[in-house]
Parts: sequence; C-alpha cells; structure tokens
Amino acid sequence: MKDKELQVVFTNKARCRDCYRCIRNCPVKAIEMKKGQASVIDSRCIHCGTCIAECPQKAKTYRREVELVRELLKSGKKVAASIAPSFASFYEGWERVRIPSALRKIGFSYIAETSVGAYYTSQITKEIFNQKSSNGIISSACPAVVSYIEKYHPELIDRLAQTVSPMIAHSRHIKKRLGEEFKIVFIGPCIAKKAESDRKEYQDDIDYVITFDELNELFADEEINLANFEASDFDEYAPQNALLYPLSGGLLKTSGYDTDIAQTKVIALSGFEDVKEMADYLTKNNFENILFEPLFCKNGCINGKGITSEKNMFERKEEIFNYFKKYPNKEFKPIEGLDLTTNFYRDVAIDNKQYSEDELLQILEKTGNSSEENRLNCQSCGYNTCEEKARAVLDGMAEIDMCIPFMRRKAEMKNDKIIESSPNGIVIVDEHLKIISMNPAFRRFFMCSEAIIGKPISYLMDPEPFVRIATKHEDIIELTQKHENYGIVCHQIIYELKNEKQIVGIFVNITKNIADKSKLDDIRQRTIKEARQLLSHQISMAQNIAKLLAESTAQGEALVENILKITEEQSPTSVEAEKDKRGWIWDMYMSR
Repeated sequence: MKDKELQVVFTNKARCRDCYRCIRNCPVKAIEMKKGQASVIDSRCIHCGTCIAECPQKAKTYRREVELVRELLKSGKKVAASIAPSFASFYEGWERVRIPSALRKIGFSYIAETSVGAYYTSQITKEIFNQKSSNGIISSACPAVVSYIEKYHPELIDRLAQTVSPMIAHSRHIKKRLGEEFKIVFIGPCIAKKAESDRKEYQDDIDYVITFDELNELFADEEINLANFEASDFDEYAPQNALLYPLSGGLLKTSGYDTDIAQTKVIALSGFEDVKEMADYLTKNNFENILFEPLFCKNGCINGKGITSEKNMFERKEEIFNYFKKYPNKEFKPIEGLDLTTNFYRDVAIDNKQYSEDELLQILEKTGNSSEENRLNCQSCGYNTCEEKARAVLDGMAEIDMCIPFMRRKAEMKNDKIIESSPNGIVIVDEHLKIISMNPAFRRFFMCSEAIIGKPISYLMDPEPFVRIATKHEDIIELTQKHENYGIVCHQIIYELKNEKQIVGIFVNITKNIADKSKLDDIRQRTIKEARQLLSHQISMAQNIAKLLAESTAQGEALVENILKITEEQSPTSVEAEKDKRGWIWDMYMSR
C-alpha cells in the first residue's frame, strides 16, 4: 500500500499573497479563493502544474515522494527506475551517460527509459485508430489531457484511445520480464504522472513518481556527484524512434505516421489553448479518419513543470535530437500478450451549475457591474469575464472583493467620504494654482462656495507657499498663518502631487487653541506673581524669626556668664570642688 498524501498539487498558505495569478493562469479554474487564500480543488484539478510554474511566491507546490523512494531503496526490495526520455533535454551529454551508474549506486536494480513503454503505446494506438477511425481517435498518452477530457469534456471519452500511457506500459513490461516482485519508480518532468499513478487501476503498476527536480534532490541528499561516476548503459533500450516521444508529434512518429504539415490523417498539437480548441470542436463536429495527438505542455514533455532548467525550449529540443542521433542501435524484443488496455472515469465530470440571469445580476450588482457598460472584463480577478467571476462566486470558488476595480472604487469612495467629513480644510489646486477641489471645512474657513472653483488661490489668501511649491518644487511646506480677513489662524501643510501636477493644501484651524493659550499665559503670569509675593513674605518672616532667635541666644549667654561669675566668687578652691561646680553649672544650663 502506498503511503502518500492524497492531493498532488496544493498551496503553501504561508506564502500565498492573493495576487490571483494562479487563477488567471489555471486552464480549468480549479483554484478556490477564501479569505484571501488560494486553494487547489483536487476534484477540479488536472494536475498540469501550470499554477506551480506561474506562482511568483512559490506558494503552489506538489506532493514530494523523495523520502518514500529513499525508504524503498533502503528496504532491500528490488526497485526498477523508469526514466522518461525527456531527461536528455535537461542533462548535459556527459551527465546522461553517467545517470545509470548513479541510480545503481543509490539502490536501483534495473534502469531503463520509459520510451520502451512508448513503443507499446504507439503500436496499440495505431491498431485502435485503424479499427475505429470513423469518428477520430484522441491519444491517451498525456495524463493531463485524459484528466481534462474526463472532467470537462466527458462526451469525448469514447474517442480516447483505450490504451495505457507509456509509463504504465513500461511498468507492466518490466514486471512481466523481471518479475512481479519488482517495485517501480517513474522519473520524469510531469507532475500529472503522480495523479495518474494514484488511479485505482494502476495501484499494482507504479509505486512512486518523482520529478527530475526530486531526482536532483535525491542525488544531493545522497551526496551523488555525477562527475565521480563512470559512463554505463541502461539495462534495456527501446527502438530509436521512441526517443522522440517527449516532443509534439513524437507518438505519431513512433507509430510510423508521417507528421508532415500537409498530412491530414494525423494532427499533433500541444499547449492548453490547442487542446481546448480541439475538445470544443470535436464536441460539436466529427473528424473522420483523424488521429489526434494532444500534449498539454506547449511543445511537449520537454516543457514539463517537474524540472527547473535554465535551457530554453529550443536548446531542450536540440538536446533531444542530439541524443536521438547518438542513441545505440540495439535490438528490442517486445513482450507478446501484455494487457495494455484501460478504462476512463465517467463519474468525475464537473457539474457546471446553471444560474438564472437574476442570480448572476445579484452578484454583479454587489460589485457595481450590473450594467454591461460597467463590466470591464479586465481579468484582474483571474477570470476572463465579470459574468464568469460571478458564476465562480455562486459556485463558492471566488469572493466578491476579488474585483479590483470595484475595490478601488470602494476605496476612493471611502477616501472621498473621509475628505468630505474632515474637520480640516482641504484644497487642491492645479499647476497654475487654480482651485480644482475643496471640502466643506475649507469653504467654511474661508467663507466661499463652489463658485470659487477655477479661480486662483490668491482670491482667498496669500499664495506665497503655493508658489514656492510650484516653482521650487519643495517636497512640503509647514507654517502657521493668521488670516485676518476670516478671523482665523491656521497651521498649514502644503505639498505637491507630482504625477498629477497638483498641489494640496491642508488647513488646521488653531484659532481656539491660540485663544486658549493666551488665557493660559495670563493665568500662568498671575500665578507666578502671587507665588513670588508669597515667597517674599515667607523670607521676611524667616528673617524676623532668625533675628529674634539671635537676640534670645545672646541674652542666654549673658545670663550664664553672670551666673558663672557669681559662683566663682563663692565656690571652694579644691580641684574636686571646681569639678563639681562646673558640672553643676553645666547641668543647670542644659536644663533650661
């Protein structure tokens, strides 16, 4: 039993910045927005990986299976690697020949290219086409295309070639040749392959799917440096034409069909726009005796979303051709009797709910888009039209406030309300210092009306600070100015809106503050005066008290001296008597 997370593509919510880019680029709008967070709805997702490649914050990612593969390799079980032939477009020539050695080093018992499976798929598709060509056949090699048809064009399921993909065909080839005990790990550029391996009918075929990015991560974790390995061969080689499978038209080429532009029996196409156009057309029309080979990624698997490469598309394509030319011409012996048929899901189709015009209008009215002339269809929300976005709101996939023009208008209205209700006077003049706008507070301060609009600011006040801003282009001027004619004092902030070529003046009425300050100053002066008077009085009292104390002290000293004289005349002459006399005098003095 595979130990995997259920969902293949998901959002790292900590990184999501609700830019709507994932919605804008998702070919099937499988992104749900709630509280500014974008979540991938797995039941709607076709796992193409477009949102992963487009997300500027790297908030979209896919299920990583590196740890599971590492545990499998260390378990002692026999593990085979099926590596997609597109690997030749991402790795340099000297790296390609060393990859088999590196894979063996980390524990793989068998290494071969998935092009072996591509050979089987091409042959079966050719047989089906020859038998059922009347209505046209659509190749089922690309899992993203299969998922798209199952979910969004179920009416075309019967036109899908009922054969497994090269990945599944190769897995069954390996197990038939080497034994059912082998575990299979697919390595390629395709994220949709992870979802394909989850299909219940393939549970015994593929154990894990890792991308080339994950392979590089595994190499790094195991300290694998390809430069340290010798070149070695794969354990099996496919027919040479199968190497072209990753390119648009590769299946047809492998099947032996002529893919010349003048050929009308086979049509190779790539990229979602082409795939969608094909599906829409086939829904309404029959293409008789036509084999379609659709690949979801533009120009084929070399543009898969599971690899980060600095090489451009032309370089990657050239590398495929170079590898094709140097490919060993070895005999390939297909296994007879392999079961390569498959069935497709008919119960996963997306139910497109139908809404009445009134229901849509109710949503559109909330964003001010009820009338057609107000519907900008700007796609800033990620949806192609305002009506499409309204449907998404009703489906629970989108939020009302995703409409950026509406939110801007709402913000502007809020700003206008703030300006209109501001207690500060606000005036806006143009580059010629003519009034173009003002709020009620300004009109009240300067006793004017809307009739003053278009007149120079000098009609109301000294224009000097406005002139300085206009001529010297100072960033901001702050000053306090008394306007005698209006009986007000204002603190003024004047600044320039350079892009708009406008000058804004903000006037804070501080007349009352000035009056209150004057009153406060009077109170402060009276308080200081009274405090000084009180202090002077206290100093005078202290001086008088000190004088009295000094007089009292002098009188006390005179009294003591008189007593001493009297006692000296009458006291004994002995030393002991003298001591007793002094002690008595001292005690008497201290007792006072």
